[in-house]
Amino acid sequence: MHVQDSHWSSALAAGATMSAPTGGGRPGGARTTPLRVDAQRNLEHVLRAAREVFGELGYGAPMEDVARRARVGVGTVYRRFPSKDVLVRRIAEEETSRLTDQARAALGQEDEPWSALSRFLRTSVASGAGRLLPPQVLRVGVAEEHGLPDHARLPQQRTQAAGAGELRLVSEAPVAVVAEDDAGAAQLLDVVGQLVDRARAAGELRPDVSVSDVLLVIATAAPSLPDAAQQAAASARLLDILLEGLRSRPA
Repeated sequence: MHVQDSHWSSALAAGATMSAPTGGGRPGGARTTPLRVDAQRNLEHVLRAAREVFGELGYGAPMEDVARRARVGVGTVYRRFPSKDVLVRRIAEEETSRLTDQARAALGQEDEPWSALSRFLRTSVASGAGRLLPPQVLRVGVAEEHGLPDHARLPQQRTQAAGAGELRLVSEAPVAVVAEDDAGAAQLLDVVGQLVDRARAAGELRPDVSVSDVLLVIATAAPSLPDAAQQAAASARLLDILLEGLRSRPA
């Protein structure tokens, strides 16, 4: 997950106008008319491919892999997203919003604190959200709760082993810092914090478990396996084990 700090502000600015590029392909402008049907279809293909590729290989995967999965030319990808950072931010923001909705649904539909927390985790892991969990959200959660310095490392992320067909885990350095006004990340951390506080107050969650611990469970309990059934079974089994580790036990 390599999103350079120096590119993040420019990606944010560019992302505001990328959903509707100018007619005739002129860069930097904005248009208010909807995309043509074929252009909209290509955009949807690119976004779906990006979720799949980044979910399997991490945010370090090249744009060429996204284009190949979307079955479009890499130029088509760059017409929609002028840099990889813009595409990464788009996917990360969508994932943050999805996780926030899942957390709110668990809060609103489950009266028991532990049921609400476990429902959120099961829904998020089953949807594969952990493979696209924005790295900056993990970093903010860790820094805010444990007072770790900015160089605190992120959890291991998947990457493609060079010259091999299998995936392996590697440690990656931290990436872009979340801006203080990043509303999406703040909302996610706030809602997950409510789930954690409720479960802890009810005595059902270990007192040392934090919001960042819960997010780490989501990030690590969604393995990427070639067989869908095997992946679902592995995720469910791993999450059962992790949930047992989160739950408090009588003294």
